[in-house]
Amino acid sequence: MSSEPQHQKMFTIGEVAGRTGLTVHALRYYEREDLLIAPVGRTSGGRRTYTTVDVDWLLICVRLRESGMPLAELTRFAALVRQGPGNEADRLQLLDEHRQRVENQIQALEECRALIDWKVGVYTDHLHAGAATGLWDPGHGA
Repeated sequence: MSSEPQHQKMFTIGEVAGRTGLTVHALRYYEREDLLIAPVGRTSGGRRTYTTVDVDWLLICVRLRESGMPLAELTRFAALVRQGPGNEADRLQLLDEHRQRVENQIQALEECRALIDWKVGVYTDHLHAGAATGLWDPGHGA
């Protein structure tokens, strides 16, 4: 007995675009580039149909891309998932490496934010003290 539901909800490409934030063009691109974990279904008229599993996977893809995962790595991850059980260590390594890159980006952004916060404080203090004239004025050497 299968654990999958007998009648999974089906979505049109437009509905999937609305749910994922991807454009219809991007969804077709993801399909062409083999970024999905299952073939996209088709109606008898040839229109694409997506399942809840497809939408869930695409939402994962969107987050991975937003976090900076290159398409080549996303393609590799999708291929590993399509292969099924037995390659979980490879999937974990890919995700761990990406997580480390994201952590490095977060650290760099936090350092940038700290500098910006400091400069905001400098300008705020000078403006409140009425001493902002010449602050970082190239003509005054600062």
